[in-house]
Amino acid sequence: MAVLIDPARWPAHGTVFSHLVSDESLEELHAFARATGVAPNAFDGDHYDVPVSMYEDLVTAGAQEVSGSELVRRLVKSGLRITAAERSSKLEKILHQRFARLFPNTSELERDPICDALLERWDEDHRHYHDLTHLMSVLKNIEYLERQGEPMGPFPRAVKLAAWFHDAIYRADPMHPPGQDEEDSARLAERVLPELGVPGPEILETGRLIRLTFTHDPIEEDFGGKVLTDADLEVLARSSGAYQRYRDGVRQDFQKVSDEDFVTGREKFIRGMLAQNPIFNTHTGRKRWERPARRNLMSELYPRRGKPLS
Repeated sequence: MAVLIDPARWPAHGTVFSHLVSDESLEELHAFARATGVAPNAFDGDHYDVPVSMYEDLVTAGAQEVSGSELVRRLVKSGLRITAAERSSKLEKILHQRFARLFPNTSELERDPICDALLERWDEDHRHYHDLTHLMSVLKNIEYLERQGEPMGPFPRAVKLAAWFHDAIYRADPMHPPGQDEEDSARLAERVLPELGVPGPEILETGRLIRLTFTHDPIEEDFGGKVLTDADLEVLARSSGAYQRYRDGVRQDFQKVSDEDFVTGREKFIRGMLAQNPIFNTHTGRKRWERPARRNLMSELYPRRGKPLS
């Protein structure tokens, strides 16, 4: 495990730049950058852009020289890589197209003002995990489960609409009671979906599914609820690097919360997840995600030789 640097080949601002990454953790990368004087604003999600003038000093300080392809390979393997499609500008275009596909009989919906307003909410400055990338991830997970043959109940579009709205209102504010964001997000959907011509029963189902993302505990007959909650929780089953990026993002979301209170709340969440048996309710989710999710949660709860999170 190491901090890696590739050759300075990327032109900008009258010089050329290298990429500085870690194949272990963002904490390691940030610590190395601070110690070597790399500017904080040089960070771009999964790497620092560093000018050629710093190259030799960074290597002397311990950065391992690798080729550009080797750096990308190891970054991808670590789970820390942010793909081009996950970056905000590209995501917005893709998400507009996905929103339009939910309403094929409506002309020129690609730039629908409701979609614009939703994307603005998902792209608020205080969001670090519950952002556009999370929205895209949930939508893709729903489609994956659908392709695997998981039933979605009588209102399959409502499952996708619920994904669009489930964190539309997200304050991460300890002053608000638990579940208030989900309740307010459901009410937002119930207010605006009539403007898109969504039938009443489908709107009611969308609101119900959004509220379910507070507990993530659907009943056996709730096919749509099982797909939505599994899609929302898939992040728990990712590689160790991607799981750590998720944890870091959640902590940044809750910047208003003290470290002590955050650890207490996080431990409560983890223990609640582990108490659910199973965590995932679809057949596909149990098969693909249950075991790695439990491993990640246990590793977070007992990070070092059985010592608890707190």
